[in-house]
Amino acid sequence: MNTSMALPPAETEAAGRSRALQAALAHYDGGAFLQDLARRVALRTESQDPAAGPQLHAYLADEMAPTLARLGFACTLHPNPEAGFGPFLIGTRHEGDALPTVLIYGHGDVIRGQDASWKHGQGPWQLAQEGERLYGRGTADNKGQHSINIAALATVLQQRGRLGFNVKWLLETGEEAGSPGLAEFCARQQQALRADVLIASDGPRLRRDCATVFLGSRGTVNFELTLKLREGGHHSGNWGGLLKNPATVLANAIACLVDGQGVIRVPALRPPPIPANVRAALVGLQFGGDPGDPAVDACWGEPGLSPAERVIAWNTLEVLAMVAGNPQHPVNAIPPMAKATMHMRYVVGTDVSRLHEHLAAHLAAHGFADVAIEVGPLMAATRLDPDNPWVRFTLASIERSTGRPPVLLPNLGGSLPNEVFADILGLPTVWVPHSYPACSQHAPDEHLLVPVVREALALMTGLFWDLGEEAGTLPRCAA
Repeated sequence: MNTSMALPPAETEAAGRSRALQAALAHYDGGAFLQDLARRVALRTESQDPAAGPQLHAYLADEMAPTLARLGFACTLHPNPEAGFGPFLIGTRHEGDALPTVLIYGHGDVIRGQDASWKHGQGPWQLAQEGERLYGRGTADNKGQHSINIAALATVLQQRGRLGFNVKWLLETGEEAGSPGLAEFCARQQQALRADVLIASDGPRLRRDCATVFLGSRGTVNFELTLKLREGGHHSGNWGGLLKNPATVLANAIACLVDGQGVIRVPALRPPPIPANVRAALVGLQFGGDPGDPAVDACWGEPGLSPAERVIAWNTLEVLAMVAGNPQHPVNAIPPMAKATMHMRYVVGTDVSRLHEHLAAHLAAHGFADVAIEVGPLMAATRLDPDNPWVRFTLASIERSTGRPPVLLPNLGGSLPNEVFADILGLPTVWVPHSYPACSQHAPDEHLLVPVVREALALMTGLFWDLGEEAGTLPRCAA
């Protein structure tokens, strides 16, 4: 047999990979990606609107299921275990029992359109391009992001005829309403969702020009502090100096929890020391600096930490709102009560299961035992070990596609329902976001950036291509 024209296997793989990346870019440049995204943006899947049920169902049944079926997925729709909320879709493409299985997650719901407040594009329900911006509700959060991942899978299939690994899709329609039913659904469907890794896309990159990988998210919890001292207000001229002012007392109670420089003063609410590999991953990372970003306050927060460590690897305690009396129409009276809504973001290792107990003990020790505390729902903190083999694989693949190392964030500063995948399903979790911080994702004029979309299509195609090539070397946890 004449083999003079045959390429060595490594060169054949490299050539195929290169063609796949070029095909991913052509998918955008030829307009096919924008056609798909425009169709998806047009569906008004506002999960915060009780009347949106039919649209939420249609997004899964009429848009996602047929799209995935064309790629060889068997799809099933499932009702939400919490009545009144949108359904779930599970799509499965199984290529072999000996191959690793990837779970991919996305959400088809969006926040309310805020139609009247849009100043760019054609409103929330029509995809519109102005310069490098693609406007429309859901472009960044999350229709555009999971559309990129679907397109990347399709590109690998078109170029190679197979993926070389198994894939399961989980799409929900209630993330913007707090993912009601997601945890219970995943607990019930553990066998159907069994996989070796979660690879998903949501949230922003560090900056628009930095491909980013994050491995979990900070947890979050809100709580209210209320001090009611009496019924009704009392004239400050007649009673000032005789009656406690609940707003003054509450302000000082808050100050004993978090001081005037943003430092947490409750020992039990401070995190454990930052792990060495987490600290190493954050060296040199700069936050902010894009047009419209606020200036970072250098002297705010825990002393001795870099800005990256403060927002990614530490806990924060914020005052979201505080009220006493009538702020719109103040009168010269000592108010009867004061209330503050507090907000805590926290990293792995923080004991929030006893948050009420910790707060009550600390307030009592500082003379504020009469402040009432009401703790809201918790979203758990998660963080995959940065040295996990799936992390190393993902970073190497993205660098191969883009020519530069991606940013690694051990966890996102914000919060996602990642505990469902990390704790309930027991998966290593790797997130590759395709948006950027100034995308206006929960505001009017939500948008994606064309350069980010094109790069994301290519790097996700490269990631899925490499996953098929290296399937035999990647760690397994699915039984």
